[in-house]
Amino acid sequence: MKNIIISASIIVLSLTFAPQSNASSIAQSLCEFVNVDNKVRLRSFLKANKLKVRNVFNSTSCNGQNLLEFAAQRNATETGTMIIRKLSKTIVKNNLAVLSSTSLSSVAEQRVNG
Repeated sequence: MKNIIISASIIVLSLTFAPQSNASSIAQSLCEFVNVDNKVRLRSFLKANKLKVRNVFNSTSCNGQNLLEFAAQRNATETGTMIIRKLSKTIVKNNLAVLSSTSLSSVAEQRVNG
């Protein structure tokens, strides 16, 4: 009986701590793909991990910035455009002021107004 309780508590503890390390590696991967402006790898990574940009946008930051700001700062036009198209119009509108890239700001304005 003791072995079953010990085994069950070890399993519960290992499952409890696993998502935290996984979440940071997912965020790091997302930031790396945006940094190198690789839309294909970003899209396949999201699909492989069954994630959506809308769901990870608020909880992911790269160098203290959200994904959209980070893409604009790095001139990552392809990944930035993909992120803008996947986000809701409200979120894009709220982040319109921080976009410094002219190509991303025009894409964002089209998304908000279109």
